[in-house]
Amino acid sequence: ERAIAIGEKTLGPEHPDLATRLNNYAEFLRAQGRLRDAAPLYERAIAIGEKTLGPEHPDLATRLNNYAEFLRAQGRLRDAAPLYERAIAIG
Repeated sequence: ERAIAIGEKTLGPEHPDLATRLNNYAEFLRAQGRLRDAAPLYERAIAIGEKTLGPEHPDLATRLNNYAEFLRAQGRLRDAAPLYERAIAIG
């Protein structure tokens, strides 16, 4: 959490490196079973990536895939499928 707060302050709230930190922390929270805390971080990381990197960037594909895995693990296959499809289309 501290790294995210520092990143927001030093990089700005929509910097691609902040999105990477958000995604990584979401993965950490997922591993701890803190699913409610992880979901908004995945979503924010994706939103920042779409805005700053563009819809075809490989880093965005990674974030989409991570969030899809998160959703799949919860049995939310209908929500996960379009994210997987976007990640695959990006390559």
